[in-house]
Amino acid sequence: MKLSKDLRAFEERIGYRFKRPELLQRAVTHASVSSSTRKDNQRLEFLGDRVLGLVMATALLEHDKTATEGQLAPRFNALVRKEACADVAREIDLGAVLKLGRSEMMSGGRRKQALLGDAMEAVIAAVYKDAGFDAAAELILRLWGERIHQVDTDARDAKTSLQEWAQARGQKPPAYIEVARSGPDHAPVFTIAARLQDGNEAQATAGSKRQAEQAAAKALLGKLD
Repeated sequence: MKLSKDLRAFEERIGYRFKRPELLQRAVTHASVSSSTRKDNQRLEFLGDRVLGLVMATALLEHDKTATEGQLAPRFNALVRKEACADVAREIDLGAVLKLGRSEMMSGGRRKQALLGDAMEAVIAAVYKDAGFDAAAELILRLWGERIHQVDTDARDAKTSLQEWAQARGQKPPAYIEVARSGPDHAPVFTIAARLQDGNEAQATAGSKRQAEQAAAKALLGKLD
């Protein structure tokens, strides 16, 4: 099988040349365009998630040989969650080579966080099936780069930290209120307020509710500090 010009360029961007190009073709094929003769990337995504997890768990243990399980778990979650995978996918412009159905293309699928994260995991699995664990690990460590070394010592997400702050002071869990929504339906922008029982509040804007909630919680924690 011969890859298209855009997929050859993608191979250059990730620094890996496939011996079985059909694996890469499948990794970038979304369910919206699959058929009986064209398999989608969902099974590869399932496998890639597990490969990524093992590589990151090993890397974190090697990076900090004294860390407890309680310290390692949030760091691990920060590195393997869908947002992290999508961030890496954007850096290598994975969205540009995704094979999408018309509906997904019209709704901005190439920019969707969940879709990009899933495809990133599928690419990892494709490399794993093409050349084995060591090749997949090398790809992951190179693409994630300094994220592994710079992950916060306490990488709990901001919402969790804010809730613990409130509970420690006898307050109810924070409330997250959608203040505004703008942009087209396929690429909405949300403004969310994180609000505590005592009236403290902070707002943030992002391309998904989850991101906006996290950013608002982080902003509020900064005010409280």
